[in-house]
This record gives sequence, structure tokens and C-alpha cells, in this order.
Amino acid sequence: MISHPHPAIGEPDAALTRVKICGVTRIQDALLAADLGASAVGLVFWPGSPRSIDPYRARAIAAALPPGVMPIGVFVDQPAEFVMGVARLIPLGAVQLHGSESIAGFIRLTQRLIKAVPVTEGFEVTAIDLVPLYVTVLLDAHDPVRRGGTGRTIDWSVAAAIARRRRTILSGGLNAANVGEAVTRVRPYMIDVSSGVESTPGVKDPVKLRELFAACRAVDNRS
Repeated sequence: MISHPHPAIGEPDAALTRVKICGVTRIQDALLAADLGASAVGLVFWPGSPRSIDPYRARAIAAALPPGVMPIGVFVDQPAEFVMGVARLIPLGAVQLHGSESIAGFIRLTQRLIKAVPVTEGFEVTAIDLVPLYVTVLLDAHDPVRRGGTGRTIDWSVAAAIARRRRTILSGGLNAANVGEAVTRVRPYMIDVSSGVESTPGVKDPVKLRELFAACRAVDNRS
């Protein structure tokens, strides 16, 4: 097992629902998310995504983030050398692998690793044990073309069973209307939201962002 010296994602806010706002392409969106209480922002470097961002533009966003808000790079089946180069340029706090790539090819990374796992119909909970424990799993809807940001939810009962086994990030169709139920049922380590707080892909809606965080805090206050 690889030991990572970096602090866990969002650990300072352990008493609150940790939130990662993904697919950020604008500094103002990143700063608003941080001000509202985000633990992390996701920067997508896969050119097949409508939320894709140039590494140098992403570096400016990451540099503007306040301490405690982690920039996370999202990659899909891209060469390890490219991923490591981007991780050094930004620098990233964590790398999220959102394709079919093997984790073994990225063990040289010093950043924390997140592996997206598509939750398909009939998904066996024990299959998650194939992902090494030093890797944080992110559960998302299955879409081999768009690779996230689909707006589709997953089976929360499956997600809850996985979250009881290991550190889990819940993604897939989360928004202000359903995040309270999702957090209550799954109890994930963190939630990941992209399309649920957008006006258009890559452009976050300030009203939707505020409503999402208000819904999260309402859950926290009931806990």
C-alpha cells in the first residue's frame, strides 16, 4: 500500500458535508464555491468534455483558491506523463481518473488518487474492493461517452453500502433538490456536483450554487 503524506480532501471541515464543485472553468465560479464552503474544485483536462479547461487557465484558477480548498484535476484515459505534467504545473492536490485507465500506471504520482467507478445496474458492492484502499473512490452514473456531468443519479442504496466500506465520493445528478436525501441515505465522505449547479456546461449558476450549499448545511444542522 502507498502512503500519501497529504492531508485528506476536505479534512478541516469534517463536521460539515464536504463538497467538490466540478467542471469549473471560471475564476469567479471557483471563488464563489470556495466562499460558500467548498472543500475542492474540479478542473477537467479531458478535451472530450464540454467543461474542458486549458492547464494554464486552470493554473490561474487554482492560484486564486484560498487555503483549504483543493484543486483536483480530472483526466480520462490520458497518458500518465501528461497527467503528471499537469499535476506539477498547477499544482494539483489530487488527481481524479475518470476513464478505464489502470491505477497501476499512476502510482508515481505524489498527489492523492481518486478513481471514478461507474455504478451500473446490478453492480456488486464487493467489486469496489478491487480498487486499492489508498485510492478514494468516486461513484458516478455510467456513461462511456460523456464520462460524467450527465445529470443522472445512481442507486443510492449501493452507494451507501460502499460508503460503509471505505472513503467514498458521491456523484451523479446531485442538486439542491435531492442532495439532502442523498447525503442522509449514503453518508459519503464527500459529494461531487457539476451539472446540478450550472446554467450551461462549465458555467456555474450563482443561485444554484447558493441553494446547493444551503441544502447541505440544512442536513448538517439536522445531524
